[in-house]
Amino acid sequence: MSKGNKEKGLLAKLLEQGIKLLLIKECKKINNIKIDIISSSSKILKGEIPRINIIAEDINYKDLLFNEVKLEVDNLKIYFKLITNQISFKNDPIIKFKISLSQNSLKTVLLSNNWNYIGNMISKEILNRNKLEDIEIKNGQFSIKATGEKNYINEKEKIEIKADKGKIYFINRTQNKEIQIPIEKKIYIENVIIEKNLINIFGNSSIIF
Repeated sequence: MSKGNKEKGLLAKLLEQGIKLLLIKECKKINNIKIDIISSSSKILKGEIPRINIIAEDINYKDLLFNEVKLEVDNLKIYFKLITNQISFKNDPIIKFKISLSQNSLKTVLLSNNWNYIGNMISKEILNRNKLEDIEIKNGQFSIKATGEKNYINEKEKIEIKADKGKIYFINRTQNKEIQIPIEKKIYIENVIIEKNLINIFGNSSIIF
């Protein structure tokens, strides 16, 4: 192995550790972090990284639970301090992402104290019910159960999830109603697919750390 390759390996390893520490700092919980830095030694020294791929599982970010997150960042420019292992960004690159949520993850979030207002808002807007009670992802379909007046719980109703013009919508075709799910303006949703009992969300965003 040449000296150049050894240097590149060391720099990449140090940078990966710095990114890993940043992710751990920002998330309440994150496991199985895998980081692949695609850059030459000279570019890393200049703070230029053509691409970084990141995969992580079992994530809690601001009480939002994700089963898996895949990130791809191109043309990243950074300040990287070897002594302190700290990273800051020179530019505002775009992150391409795939986020996967299971039935349990989404249910826990929508029934939590921090986010149940969104679940209840969904129930009111597209089901005419006051409170979200349960969700189900089964055989490629998404269903919601909610409570109405006098705590009467309706049967699960099938809800369509779609992406349109960068936003996510829940649609009740039976009642011809839909609601736009609130997300940060910097996030653009490209597609939503239900596969293997997971909701997979594809999109892009500016750096959110």
